[in-house]
Amino acid sequence: MGYKLRHLPGPTLVEITSRAIQRRFLLRPSSQVNAIIIGALARAQRLYGMKVCYCTYLSNHAHLLLWPDDAQQMADFMRYAHSKISKELGRLHQWKGGVFERRYTSIVLSDEDEIQRRRIRYLVSQGCKEGLVASPKHWPGVTCVRALTEGKPLEGIWIDRSAQYRARECGKNAPDHEFTSAERLEITPLPCWQELTESQRQAKARKMVQEIESETEGTSVLGRKAILGQDPHAAPRGHPEKTPAPRFHAIDPQVRRALEWVFRLFELEYRQAAEDLKLGKEALFPQGCFLPAARFLALIN
Repeated sequence: MGYKLRHLPGPTLVEITSRAIQRRFLLRPSSQVNAIIIGALARAQRLYGMKVCYCTYLSNHAHLLLWPDDAQQMADFMRYAHSKISKELGRLHQWKGGVFERRYTSIVLSDEDEIQRRRIRYLVSQGCKEGLVASPKHWPGVTCVRALTEGKPLEGIWIDRSAQYRARECGKNAPDHEFTSAERLEITPLPCWQELTESQRQAKARKMVQEIESETEGTSVLGRKAILGQDPHAAPRGHPEKTPAPRFHAIDPQVRRALEWVFRLFELEYRQAAEDLKLGKEALFPQGCFLPAARFLALIN
């Protein structure tokens, strides 16, 4: 089965979901895991210029709210960050193979202010929604809650494994700390909050957190101690209900139809270009996609 086509109609917000392989707790929080994840995201951000509006990593899945310029930037950022995370967590947990189960899911958000507020609220409430913690502030893993409510920076680490390998090839002692550098992940305000001051944005974020806390008040939760004590190789019992992810998040039906229409036109143009490429003809791929690998493009040159 082929992959779903990804289309970004210009710079726009995109909600990303990635799941750990076999739903295992390979992303289980710890100070080391958190530092690795933030460091990988921060380094990828610095290399590719990605705007990150929110991110949260639970024990077996992750959510990000990104603001990419185009599909290629999004693909490059996610490949670089999650490749590093997968390698480092595999090393840490003695796990062979990839940590993430499959390609990430990406959902385009409309430019409606309300849908932006709804989606970031959904991501902030993840730990509470899953019955893990009573407050978004209590989640012990990677989250942007304190960055939104207090302006607290997200700081992580990057271990230069290539330099470490070269040092060991030369017969040198090469402990991790000698090849570790600090990285800081910058959080970009939502488009609908761009005109607000920092104090106004923090006030809105604090109100949002308080509303989530009031909704979960009195409910039983797994708790921090049990979360941190999970075996990374374990998985939750039972089988979750699977529902297909929407292609877009929008509120106004007319906005949704417009996004769907733009995508259908894009899909027709892409399919036609792909068919021309197979036939050795000149292939004109539409804007908003990332092109096939260079070895295939060479066929039309």
